Amino acid sequence: MMRKSANIVLLLVAMVFCYGLQTSKPRYGDLIGPIPAYGKLGDTAVGRAFEVHAEKVEFARKLKVDQFGQQKVLTTGGVWAVVTVEFAARSESTTIGVASWRGPTGLTYDQTERLSFMNGLLPVAIDPGLPRKARLIFEMRPDQVSDATLLVSEKLMAALDSQAEIALGPVAVAPDGLPPGTVDMLDYGAAALRKTNDGRGFGSGE
Repeated sequence: MMRKSANIVLLLVAMVFCYGLQTSKPRYGDLIGPIPAYGKLGDTAVGRAFEVHAEKVEFARKLKVDQFGQQKVLTTGGVWAVVTVEFAARSESTTIGVASWRGPTGLTYDQTERLSFMNGLLPVAIDPGLPRKARLIFEMRPDQVSDATLLVSEKLMAALDSQAEIALGPVAVAPDGLPPGTVDMLDYGAAALRKTNDGRGFGSGE
């Protein structure tokens, strides 16, 4: 009887041990997932093939853009977030093709497709020694602004390759529910995108 009880106890211990291994071991997606290159706003995140420096984040209710020579105002049900970044290639030419905004609850927003006609957005080709600036533009719910993370990689499936993960920091909420400093409209017409203060163009096509 005692031997039978001991066998049952050993069996239960083995089951608990196996369950612990199953729940604690890395998942397959984690093993082949992107390799994070951490950074924060104002710093430079260094990956295998590229570096990215997130300079600033701006928020707006509306965007004014130039589309085929005509001005157009884009509205959104949430808020526009515009991140100004500078990319640099490390040892070989590459192309930065993917950017996402991950909010504090895990909701992830890809760069908006409503501005695919504009220069200065992804994809951006970069060569060693020739850094390039770009703007990453998202539209999201205002409650996904604070403690967000900017995700940047060369391609959509960044398995076993670098993905910059830039912490954008806490953002207080104004009484109107929007981030402080949110403007009614940001102008990203042709003149605004033409040149930066140091003479380098934004992204491709400049």
